[in-house]
Amino acid sequence: MSKQFDILVIGGGPGGYVAAIRAAQLGFSVACCESNPYADLKGEPRLGGTCLNVGCIPSKALLHTSHLFEEAAHGFAAQGIEVGTPKIDVKKMLARKAEIVDKLTAGIKGLFKKNKVTFLAGHGSFAGQTANGWKVRVGDAEVEAKNVIVATGSKARHLPNAPVDNRIVCDNVGALDFDSVPKKLAIIGAGVIGLELGSVWRRLGAEVTILEAIPDFLPAADADVAREAQKLLGKQGLKFQFGVKIGEVKTSKKGVTIAYSDKDGKAEKLEADRLIVSVGRVPNTEGLNAEAVGLKLTERGQIEVDAHCRANLSGVWAIGDVVRGPMLAHKAMEEGVMVAERIAGQAGHCNLDLVPGVIYTTPEIAWIGKSEQQLKAEGVAYKVGKVPFLANGRALGMDAPEGFVKMLADAKTDRILGVHIIGAGASDLIAEAVTAIEFSGASEDLARICHAHPTLSEVLHEAALACDKRALHF
Repeated sequence: MSKQFDILVIGGGPGGYVAAIRAAQLGFSVACCESNPYADLKGEPRLGGTCLNVGCIPSKALLHTSHLFEEAAHGFAAQGIEVGTPKIDVKKMLARKAEIVDKLTAGIKGLFKKNKVTFLAGHGSFAGQTANGWKVRVGDAEVEAKNVIVATGSKARHLPNAPVDNRIVCDNVGALDFDSVPKKLAIIGAGVIGLELGSVWRRLGAEVTILEAIPDFLPAADADVAREAQKLLGKQGLKFQFGVKIGEVKTSKKGVTIAYSDKDGKAEKLEADRLIVSVGRVPNTEGLNAEAVGLKLTERGQIEVDAHCRANLSGVWAIGDVVRGPMLAHKAMEEGVMVAERIAGQAGHCNLDLVPGVIYTTPEIAWIGKSEQQLKAEGVAYKVGKVPFLANGRALGMDAPEGFVKMLADAKTDRILGVHIIGAGASDLIAEAVTAIEFSGASEDLARICHAHPTLSEVLHEAALACDKRALHF
């Protein structure tokens, strides 16, 4: 007899494991199946998905190490700290990264045990409908569940003319595991992953060139932020080429050669020791047996869902990278909680308009809500409060004066419409802006809240004051 559960979650990434835990907290019998190839110490698939194993977490570990390395090489002397010429032990850096990943993946299994979630090792695919729900094949076994939550995530998009071997030509997986610092590193794609991984290896000594097909830098960000980011990252040493068209990519024992045409159509060649292909991600819907059971997919291969992540089949839900919306771990987590609560008859929700975007470069970049160019295009009357970190005592004390906070508020109602930050701690500062906008806050609301001094949060406070032309420190 097959195992029976109230809820089966297919996929143990950020959305999947959070959905499973929340559902168990609500009293359901829950199982979560996972088949990723990143085996743990016992040889079982590891939970955490791309984010935890080969994405968000390991990349932040490398960003931190590389930031400290660059500070030791170029920043310490100005503060009176003499350490000589630093050297990087890449093997030890990667071992530290792996240890962090191991701890967190093991932690999720511990949370499953604590919340009585059954972990099933194996690939999940629909086997058919039952009177009370669904039959799902997990590895060689069959499981029955009243509700199925598909949380299979996404994988890196590859280019047909640049075969990924994760040795010379790499996607995010290989780019996190270089065994040495390349002298010359090429990156196709100036998005979040390209900028972050480019920053890691540039800090450690690589000469980094980023090729981008679109003509503009970070078009999803506010134009002011994008301009500032391109200026600062370029000053740090990242080289950019925009509006390019990638041609033939050839690998050899010496490295890789990328043929491309520039924005004017001129043929160019770029030689490098390694290439990172970072051109977006595609949803993991292959192997679900979706067509056989009538699970509807979009033209992009995502599972079609409504505002509450219900699929077209009764009792089937889908969350995270495999559905519409930004492919971000925190969005997947919120959807996972929402679906578990919806199954329980509660009023869970996930506001896709308020999913913060973050890029963990130095300085960090974060935004929420509308950009200035969006408001102009929509004909919305707005006011701007823009304050540089240069005016903030804590930022100066940290030797991090770059960047600014830009707040956009409705000209009539004062309701905050968007907040855009480039500067130290932007990834944490954006949370206050998300809270304010979620609760329909006005710039005056933030302006009249006491912020601790000296903190970076005061720049957000000053930007709110500046919306009313009454900034106190700028």
